[in-house]
Amino acid sequence: MNKFFKSAALSVLACLATVSTLEAIEDTKGFEIAARSDRTDLGFGDSEVELTMVLRNAAGEESSRSLRITTLEKENEEVGDKSLVVFDTPRDIEGTALLSHAKILTPDDQWLYLPALKRVKRISSSNKSGPFVGSEFAFEDFTAIELNKFNYKYLRTEPCGDLQCDVVERYPRYENSGYTRQVSWVDQKDFQIRKVEFYDRRGDLLKVLNLGDYRQYDNGIWRAHKLAMKNVQTNKQTELLYQTYKFKLGLNERDFVKGRLTRLR
Repeated sequence: MNKFFKSAALSVLACLATVSTLEAIEDTKGFEIAARSDRTDLGFGDSEVELTMVLRNAAGEESSRSLRITTLEKENEEVGDKSLVVFDTPRDIEGTALLSHAKILTPDDQWLYLPALKRVKRISSSNKSGPFVGSEFAFEDFTAIELNKFNYKYLRTEPCGDLQCDVVERYPRYENSGYTRQVSWVDQKDFQIRKVEFYDRRGDLLKVLNLGDYRQYDNGIWRAHKLAMKNVQTNKQTELLYQTYKFKLGLNERDFVKGRLTRLR
């Protein structure tokens, strides 16, 4: 190899090393921002909350449902939370319940109880991208908030309303996700997620989630009390309007077992 080509080759290798180093820095920074946000939620133990789900179609017509969610906090970051969603109204879906045991990289365990059929149906991992009871939330949206389910990349910092936000891209590490990537806005003041964009399997923008009405409880835990998910491809929207959370209720593993689904009231 003559001197010119040798010099050119070294320059290319140096450029590749620089690019690789910059990408590693962006990945590390992205994870640190996501971890800082996720860890503000540690220590809540268990919780219960009632909420209203408002479904709005492309013509603006609305229907609403009332439901409650109980959650048991994960033991550590190697596993996920356990949660139980139960619908109270309207009558045609009263008693419908979704039990979720979130995992990290192995498929989540999820069971759907349909009172009209008196049947518990296991949700297969290939169906988790489907809509949850006709809403714009997918089954996987209820378990895909665990920190280690994603790889991260820091993109930029920019204003988000009255706040300054870090913008982080995250890529699912688990199989059968309905999303190729998500972009989240995390504020630099309270470290809470303010907005998430979801991109479908073709890479197109599918949904946008805005989180608002944040309140900090006496235990230091923050909770958003309004979540608005809009499907930008169909123009349908689902809002979740939360009432006041209750914490430390003494819930345990027995409250989140499959056999309890048929005994719910």
